[in-house]
Order: sequence, then C-alpha cells, then structure tokens
Amino acid sequence: MNFAPKPSRNKVAHEWLDYLRDSDGLGGILAKTEDLAKLKASLNLALIELELGHLASKIEAGWRTNGQNELFLLVSSASIASRLQQVLPSLINELAKKGYACSAIKVRLKPATPAWEVKLGMPIKIVGHVALIKPQEVLGKVC
Repeated sequence: MNFAPKPSRNKVAHEWLDYLRDSDGLGGILAKTEDLAKLKASLNLALIELELGHLASKIEAGWRTNGQNELFLLVSSASIASRLQQVLPSLINELAKKGYACSAIKVRLKPATPAWEVKLGMPIKIVGHVALIKPQEVLGKVC
C-alpha cells in the first residue's frame, strides 16, 4: 500500500497566510494589525528622537475610528500623560517626518486594573508546602 506523502508544514503556513491576506473579513484584520505595528515602530522612533524612548513600552497607540487623522495614546500613569502632553507638537512633527500625518494627538489614561484578584483553585506555597485554595474554603471565610 502506498500512502500519499504528508504535506510540508511550510506550505501549510503559507496557505494560512494567503488565506488571511485574501479573505474579506480576516484580511482587513491582518491589514489593520500590520498598520498598527508600523505605527508603533514609527512612534518608538519618534520618541527616541525626542529623548523619550524609555516611555515607548508604556504607550499603546491607535487611530480614532472617525477618520479625522487623530491619533490616541493610552498610557498607564498620569506622569507619562503629562510628559507626553508637553511634547505633543514635536511628536506630531516627528511622526509627519516618518509619513504619519495626524492633525491631533489625544493622550488618555488606561482604566485602572483591580489592585488584587483572588484566583480560586490556584496552588499557593506556604513555608515548604503546596496548598490548593478551594472555593468553598474561601466562600466559608467570606460569608
């Protein structure tokens, strides 16, 4: 008996990439993701030019959906937001040099995350022993 040869993995990967590019719905998502990655790289270079490269990892960027060439930046702290507010005109100029014409940049704070979170059923280490937090034990102490 002769069996058909197995398809190569490289060919399968290329087929999926072609599918993502050619597909109507998923092709748009892939294109937007690639555009956001290029924007993030250009923003990083612009921040380096303004000697603020250390803030690049703390900033999430995106375009406003109404199409007014308005860029928004999400930051995690108010101090980063105020520092960016001080250099917005220079940042707009640097981005324009890199091919991104934006009329305005809005800086917003990310919503705060909870300070703590209880994960039920997760192992914890107690002085050389591993214990498992059981939901009924936690609920019994809380209620």
